[in-house]
Amino acid sequence: MSSMTDLIFLLLLFFVMASTMSSPNDIKINLPQARAKTNTKQVVAKVFVDNLGGYSVALGREKPVSINAEDLELYLSSVQQQDSTMYIALHADEDIAYKEVVRVLDIANEHKMKLVIATKK
Repeated sequence: MSSMTDLIFLLLLFFVMASTMSSPNDIKINLPQARAKTNTKQVVAKVFVDNLGGYSVALGREKPVSINAEDLELYLSSVQQQDSTMYIALHADEDIAYKEVVRVLDIANEHKMKLVIATKK
């Protein structure tokens, strides 16, 4: 049994030595670095749903304004016409009915808008 372990250790030593001797065939490339940093600000349409099912909307850093559920789709589509790269940030209370969240998801899906669900830390 001891001669078998000696043989295994010799094979292991051989493979370790053989693998370190081989050099990979790679090409070193110096890639250019960007000097100017441009930042494009995307328009964020924030939709707030409170615990009573009421809707509020805000564009960017504006203060939220109350809106009817029926007017929400019209508001979001008008914002999308102004800037097609906009996305919706949905801020929903944890105690609301799921159908209120689904309503906003359906509007975003129907008009092919990007949507993120915002959470608090």
